Amino acid sequence: MTQVESVPPGQVIVGPPDRVTAWFIRRSAALPAWAGPAAALVCIAGALGYTQITDPTHSSAGEPPSCLLKLTTGFDCPGCGGTRAAWYLMHGDLAAAARHHLLFVFAVPFLLYAYVAWASKKVFDKQLPQLRVGPKTIAWFLGIWGAFTILRNLPWAPFTWLYV
Repeated sequence: MTQVESVPPGQVIVGPPDRVTAWFIRRSAALPAWAGPAAALVCIAGALGYTQITDPTHSSAGEPPSCLLKLTTGFDCPGCGGTRAAWYLMHGDLAAAARHHLLFVFAVPFLLYAYVAWASKKVFDKQLPQLRVGPKTIAWFLGIWGAFTILRNLPWAPFTWLYV
């Protein structure tokens, strides 16, 4: 019997990390616990700040921020309207945000909670209840998102309401 055959199902044999991976592991171990959540927060703040400054609600297809797919084909991509939805959420207009990207508005509370749960565990070692998202839930969400993407590009009512 070889060693590979004696590995339990679901286990992965991992050898020693290469030099680059080992360097990153050493560097990340030296960072304070709050560094990861702070870096993520800086990225989120940067994205929201950019959205606030550019005001995507008054830009045309060729102005920043723009969607390359919509600019070249005229079709809404799966994320089209997400930046405008974020802008409207920042200004407290939930109806306009949902009008531009309903699934984005639906996902925001879950994403915010996931960030807070992760950050509180990393920084304060306080365990909040975790969101358990299984493969079936992800498959359903992606299926609904795919159907939403197709329906929002249909040129007749009531689907034209979804066109941004």
